[in-house]
Amino acid sequence: MASHQRSASLPSRLHSTESNVEEELQSLKACFAAPSATIGTMSDGLRRLGDVYRSIEEIMLLPRNQAGLSLHQQKQMVEEELDRSLVLIDLCHAMQESMAELKMSIHELQLALKRGDAVAAQNKIESFVRLAKKAQKPFRKTSIRATSEGCRMVRLLEEAREMAISLLESTSLLLPKQIGNNNSSKWSLVSKRFQKRKVVCEEEQLQALEHSMADVESGAEFLFRRLIQIRVSLLNILSS
Repeated sequence: MASHQRSASLPSRLHSTESNVEEELQSLKACFAAPSATIGTMSDGLRRLGDVYRSIEEIMLLPRNQAGLSLHQQKQMVEEELDRSLVLIDLCHAMQESMAELKMSIHELQLALKRGDAVAAQNKIESFVRLAKKAQKPFRKTSIRATSEGCRMVRLLEEAREMAISLLESTSLLLPKQIGNNNSSKWSLVSKRFQKRKVVCEEEQLQALEHSMADVESGAEFLFRRLIQIRVSLLNILSS
């Protein structure tokens, strides 16, 4: 009897888990699309999305779903989604590289600030802004494709992929604004003298910005690892 009750309750638990994933995706969309979204919002979003992919993988690895994904028609849709996911994996990698470049630029700006080299500091700020805009480049030719029909598992993968691309793109668009805010009159790296108090204040701002870049890099890396893991799991299911 107990075994029968567990079997009978499984579809309800499964449905609830899939629904929770969809709710989390909608919650994420509302967060990073809000006007108040910050770099911190984006880095948190990348980690939350990595957790979403972990949940999808757990649902996907249930025997019932593995069997369904192995069926001929659904197997073809999974293979198509695997091909599309390569674009997302490349975008995550590009975001990690961009954040590493930005952190290096911040470090060089900090050195110029400590030396009191106003010209070098201004040059580094301009370089910093160029790098932030460069982070948008991988998204300019990105085409987000999705099928209109398919099994629920494949639709979840499609929704998560679209959300991930949108989140990464929104992050890249927010970077110049974030830097622009820090490069406002309150910094005034070149127009004012390098007073000791001012240098300390600007160093603190740079450190905070560097931490933000590190958080985005960490979030992108976390999502990247999740994408690789779920890709491996899908390939194993298709080959079984």
